[in-house]
Formats: sequence, structure tokens, C-alpha cells
Amino acid sequence: MRFSLFVHMERWDESVSHRQLFENLTELTLMAEAGGFETVWIGEHHTMEYTIAPSPMPLLSYLAGQTSTIRLGAGTIIAPFWNPIRVAGECALLDVISNGRMEVGLARGAYQFEFDRLADGLPAGEGGKHLRELVPAVRELWKGDYAHDGEIWKFPTSTSVPKPVQQPMPPMWVAARDPASHDFAVAQGCNVMVTPLMKGDEEVADLKNKFETAVANHPEVQRPEIMVLRHTYVHSADDPEGWRPAAEGIQKFYRTFDAWFGNKKAPVNGFLEPSPESKFAERPEFSPESLHKTAMIGTPEEVVDRLRYYQELGIDEFSFWADNTLSHEEKRKSLELFIKEVVPAFR
Repeated sequence: MRFSLFVHMERWDESVSHRQLFENLTELTLMAEAGGFETVWIGEHHTMEYTIAPSPMPLLSYLAGQTSTIRLGAGTIIAPFWNPIRVAGECALLDVISNGRMEVGLARGAYQFEFDRLADGLPAGEGGKHLRELVPAVRELWKGDYAHDGEIWKFPTSTSVPKPVQQPMPPMWVAARDPASHDFAVAQGCNVMVTPLMKGDEEVADLKNKFETAVANHPEVQRPEIMVLRHTYVHSADDPEGWRPAAEGIQKFYRTFDAWFGNKKAPVNGFLEPSPESKFAERPEFSPESLHKTAMIGTPEEVVDRLRYYQELGIDEFSFWADNTLSHEEKRKSLELFIKEVVPAFR
């Protein structure tokens, strides 16, 4: 099982500048590369200070020039906000810039807030049809001349310029949860990225079973890979309460996600207060004690034990999700411990 880093520029107030966040993200990426991580993933989010990533492409292009081995993942491009020609061309250009280190993840999108601003108010739940039309169109554009006459996009004969360095084409990932999404991804020859969110490792096993069902249903396709993305924080065994700041921080992250997802209040200059803890009084999965068990939080030994279970399940890649509302110094210490005391157990 290999490891990757999933990271955003994460801002909770105006005390830290955007430039400093950019430098922080770069530092974590360089640490991950030196520590043997396979890929760095950066998502796409708009007008949100807590996950700053209006496009993964500029950040990944910059990181391509600062690194030499780590792969560069757009994770994920939101299908309804893009045209297939742009996706194909920009991803191929990143592949050229990085000399064949580009990977692309695609998703249908989640926040109605973003759909109201970038997709003319399209219901977020309808983003799946854009994803299903986008994926095969991008693949055809990478191959050569292609005309598209779909439900959403129509364009005359076009091609991706430039073409990707990786042949026959770069790795493509699809974010999936339900069985239909797994089936679509596998049928298209795409790898699958999953997140169990606030659920326990039984959810990881369930998602893996959905993936395996899709694989069995498509024997004509070369077996793709599956990646698990999970909030991760490693603390010293000398600090038995070291888990609590991380669990409380991740709870704040999810309460903020809830506020943006609910789309009930207007943000102020990109900031939105987290939903109050009282809202989740009847939701035990939001408690720090529960998140201590479900998020990948623990001492190096505890994290190794859980990751061995993921390895036994047949997970191909575990992505260390660094976003947790904590300071850069805390993130750096956690990543250092993971690299020093967890990664060697899987080499």
C-alpha cells in the first residue's frame, strides 16, 4: 500500500496570509516527497477560505517545478464547472510540465453554494450526469480528433493540445460512494477514490466491497485501483491526550463543512462560522471521542495497526488528509511522525 498527501490552503481567520498558506502547502508537499509519498492531491473549491483551491492546476504546476518524483493529482475537478476540452488540455499541459507525473480525479460536486455561483443554480444532485459525460469525452480528446454531441456539451471535431506525456493516457480517478458510481468508474477503466468521512473502518470495508462488485461486473476492463482518503493526525506516544486537539479540530472542520453544505447563511468575505456543536447533540459521530476512533488519529503504533487492516483489505493507496483546522506547526509535526514511524512499517 502506497501513501499520498491530500492538502489544501486552509485559512480560519485573517492572521495568516494567503502567501504564507501557499508556502506552508509547498513545505508539506516537499516533506511528503522526501518521505516517499507517491502523490500530492489538491482539490477544487470556490470562495471558501477553509479550503482554498479555486483550481488545482496553478498549484500543481508550481509544485511540478519544485519536485522531481512525487506525482501531482488534481483531486478532484468538479465536472459541472468545466468543459471537456479545457479539462483535457489543462491536464495534458500539467503532464507535459511535470514530465508525466499528472493524475486527475473527477467528481460530480457537493456544495449547492458553488453550483449557485458556477453552474447557474443547477441542483448539486444532478452533477453526476456531467461527470458521466465528461470522463469519456476527455479520454477521447487525449487520443486525438473527436467531435462530441452530448446532452450537456456539443462541439465540432477537436483534440487535446498538447497531448499527455503518459501513454496511452494518464491515470484518471473518480470519486465514488454508491454502487452506481463505482460501476461507472470501473466500466470506464478509472481508478476509484473513496472517503468514509465520519464512519468507522467498517465503512472502508463496505466501500471496498462495492468496488469489488464493480470489478467483478466488468471482467473486460483491466483491474483499476482504489484509494482511501481520511483525515489523519499522528501524535507522540508520550502524550496520551495528544489525540484530543486533532479530534476537536476535525470536528470543527466537519461543522464548517456542514455550514457550507447547508447553504443557509451568507458567508462574510469567504468565511462562514461552523455550525454550532449543539446542532449535533444527537449525532454521536460528531463527538471528539467518536472522531478519535473513526478519523486516522493516534500514536504511530495505533495508526500502523489500522493501516495494516486497510492493506489486508486490498486498499492500493491511503491518502493522508492533512486538513484539520490546526496550525501549520501541528500539521508538520504530525506528518513528520507519520513519515518517520508509520511509513517504514509498509516498506
